[in-house]
Amino acid sequence: MNQTLSIGAAAKASGVSAKMIRHYESIGLLPMAERSNGNYRLYGQQDVHNLRFIQRARSLGFPLETIRELLALWRNRQRSSAQVKKLAMSHVTTLEAKIAEMQEMAGALRHLAEHCHGDDRPDCPILDGLASGNPAAGHCH
Repeated sequence: MNQTLSIGAAAKASGVSAKMIRHYESIGLLPMAERSNGNYRLYGQQDVHNLRFIQRARSLGFPLETIRELLALWRNRQRSSAQVKKLAMSHVTTLEAKIAEMQEMAGALRHLAEHCHGDDRPDCPILDGLASGNPAAGHCH
């Protein structure tokens, strides 16, 4: 017989909070749980495996729609690994673009901070740069 778990036990076993489990059910990422006679959610081992899969995919930054596709591919034994690789490489490209954007943001903020005296004077190139929208505008004189 397949052992069933409460939502709390499934959360503990999978590393996914009960709130997120309910959310994943509500958006159809996880099938609706069976219910006990007392109307409590019951989860099987396959549900826990699915939740762990979702958790690992989320930890790699995959968006929910891509996770939905990855879950479908994981369940489909007729899939080609090329399909999975395509999704993964698309996500790598997205991550690399975000990294470049964040490096640019850090550089702009570093530039502003380097031009700030950081003393008791009220003039602040960081705030001036944020107000003007031009990181180069906030030079201390």
